[in-house]
Amino acid sequence: MLSDIHTPQTPSTPAVHTDRAAGTVAMAGESYPENPFDFFQPLIDWVGDYLDTETRPLILDLELIYLNTSSIRAMMDIFDRMEEAHLAGREVRVRWTYEPENERVGELAEEFKEDCTFPFIIEPRP
Repeated sequence: MLSDIHTPQTPSTPAVHTDRAAGTVAMAGESYPENPFDFFQPLIDWVGDYLDTETRPLILDLELIYLNTSSIRAMMDIFDRMEEAHLAGREVRVRWTYEPENERVGELAEEFKEDCTFPFIIEPRP
């Protein structure tokens, strides 16, 4: 069983907090890490481990402002894993909030949502 992740936000990486007991992953900030594999692999492993060992829902709460290409690929890996779990009957959900002025991130979230059949809520901040 993988430990929860508590990574502080930096100028180039989002804050990441996982909570196995609550079944949540929270990410906030910009994502253009120097080494995307090193940054995202622990999170990808955590999501996979959670979905393989827990029966509770998994909720991703995202407030991502910017993602570079490698970050988009990593998020696709996470969403693909969630999609597999959803198709196998697991309850998974994404909630992505963003600043309304940041149209590009809203469009990106919509592009991700198109590939997912699980609940994927996109909310501009009031």
